[in-house]
Amino acid sequence: MYWVYAVRRLLAAGPLVFAVITVNFLLIRLAPGDPVTMIIGEAAYYDQKFVEEVRARFGLDQPLHVQYLRYVFRVLQGDLGQSLYFDQQPVLAVILSRLPKTVLLLAVGYGVAIPLGIGLGCLAARRPYSSTDNVVSVIGLLGYSVPSFWLGMLLILTFSIGLDLLPVGGMMDVRTPAAGVAAVIDRARHLILPAVALGAFHLALIARLTRASMLEILRLDYITTARSKGLNERAVYFKHALRNGLLPVITAAGYTIGFLFGGSVVIETVFAYPGTGALLYQALLSRDFPLMLGILIVVTMAIVLCNLITDLLYGKIDPRIRLA
Repeated sequence: MYWVYAVRRLLAAGPLVFAVITVNFLLIRLAPGDPVTMIIGEAAYYDQKFVEEVRARFGLDQPLHVQYLRYVFRVLQGDLGQSLYFDQQPVLAVILSRLPKTVLLLAVGYGVAIPLGIGLGCLAARRPYSSTDNVVSVIGLLGYSVPSFWLGMLLILTFSIGLDLLPVGGMMDVRTPAAGVAAVIDRARHLILPAVALGAFHLALIARLTRASMLEILRLDYITTARSKGLNERAVYFKHALRNGLLPVITAAGYTIGFLFGGSVVIETVFAYPGTGALLYQALLSRDFPLMLGILIVVTMAIVLCNLITDLLYGKIDPRIRLA
């Protein structure tokens, strides 16, 4: 049943990916700026023949609809084209060289935000309107409202420049060995600040959702019935209430993956982290059309996959849901 549902969802995602390719292709190609000028620099202003040669080499001299059809045909064959900025390297190879670093950053940021947010939300719901609940609410409000780029710069000023405890940016120190325990520790230190800046918003969101969901669940009749049977409060809270209370939290956690990828562009730029987000920003500045489109396609497919996993988990946790 789950495999059939997963295959059907993946097949249904085909039109969505096609729509993303079409919209992004048109938006990027119709935006102002000439990638040829970015590639050849000052020569574009006095050597028009060279400009036309470069434009023909990359197929930019063709009508827009011809460029679009050629690009779609290549994508269907698994070819995302060649990067205009990175010496005509295959776009997929350039993305795959950066993607594991972004996945690591997202995993650390989200991996900390989800359990900590759930824990804070449960703690606040267990003692509603108490001082603990007020503190959690303030933390949630701050994390929800503070822009991630501003939080990132504040963390740099405090922990890197002010206290000199953590690195300013990057992924590793060039003076550290490439392997071994020292390398692991060094990379972990470089991950702390960007992961905190990236996960703060999602931690606050999950904490607020968990609190609201748990308060609603704890008022239901079956919780009162469980307590009347003599079950201890811990069993009532964690075994009966928490499982149902996490359903909206799991939904929100899965469907905010797209915002997480979007936030990585800002965070990786602020911290000079060499991931896919910083690569997208660099491609935007250099007008590297194939690289921008390739990153957006890969991110779209990742979001579709994460949403599918969320739906499958939802069906596993709640037996009342039947995936068809």
